Amino acid sequence: MSAAELQQAEERSAREAAGGSRDKGRYVRAMFSEIAPRYDLLNHLLSFNVDRRWRRRAIRALQWERSPEGLYLDLCAGTLDVASELARRPGFAGRIVAADFAEPMLRAGQAKVRGRPVLPITADALSLPLPDACCAGAVVAFGVRNLADVAAGLREVRRVLVPGGRYVILEFSTPRHAIVRSGYHLYFHHVLPRVGGFISGNRGAYRYLPESVAHFPSAGELAERMREAGFRDVGWELLTFGIAAIHVGSR
Repeated sequence: MSAAELQQAEERSAREAAGGSRDKGRYVRAMFSEIAPRYDLLNHLLSFNVDRRWRRRAIRALQWERSPEGLYLDLCAGTLDVASELARRPGFAGRIVAADFAEPMLRAGQAKVRGRPVLPITADALSLPLPDACCAGAVVAFGVRNLADVAAGLREVRRVLVPGGRYVILEFSTPRHAIVRSGYHLYFHHVLPRVGGFISGNRGAYRYLPESVAHFPSAGELAERMREAGFRDVGWELLTFGIAAIHVGSR
C-alpha cells in the first residue's frame, strides 16, 4: 500500500469511528492504548497548556466540598490528570474511582496518584462495575465523545450517582464566532493531525480527534441529551471562545 493509500485508509477509519461505526469501541481502545506514552505531552503541547485550566474548572463545577468524604467517579480517566487534581484539593477526604477501558492509559498515569486515595480500574463506561447510587459525584474530561453510545453512557453515570449527585462533562466544542471557528478548523484539521501524528507515531489518532468533535452534539444538544437521560438542573458554559464546554447536571 502506498503512503497516499495508507493516509486515505487512516482518514476513512477515523471518520467511520467518529461517526459511530460498530467498531468504534474497539478502534478507540486500540488508539488510546497506542498513544498512551505520548498522551500527556501532546495534550499540553497541542492545547498550549490551557487543558490544565479547563480541568480545574471542571473540578470546581463538581462542588465536591458538599461531600468531601464521598466516593467520586473519574470516567474515561485516561492518564489520571483529573483524579490527581481532585485528590490533591485541600480538604478532600474522599476516594476516587478512576475508570478507563484502555489500561495502558491508566498505567501511564499511575505515578501521579501514588499515595493518593485513587483506585484506577479498567472498565467500560457503558457498564461500570459499581453498585447503584454509590457516587457522590462524577466527572469526565474529553471522554464522552468517544463513547460508542452517548445516551447509554449518560444513563450509566446517573445510575451510580446518589440523589443530588452532580455529573460534570468537560468536552471540546465548536466555536460559534465565524472568525474564531475558521482559525479553529484550520488548526484542528491541518496543524494538529500533522504535529500529533509525528510525535505520537499514530497519524490516525490525531485525525480521529477533529472528526470526533465534528460528529459530537452541540452544547445545547448535549444538554438536552442529559435531560433525556434523567438529569435535572442541567446547564453549561463555554470556555476559551467556545473551544470547549462544561456541562453540569444532577441526579
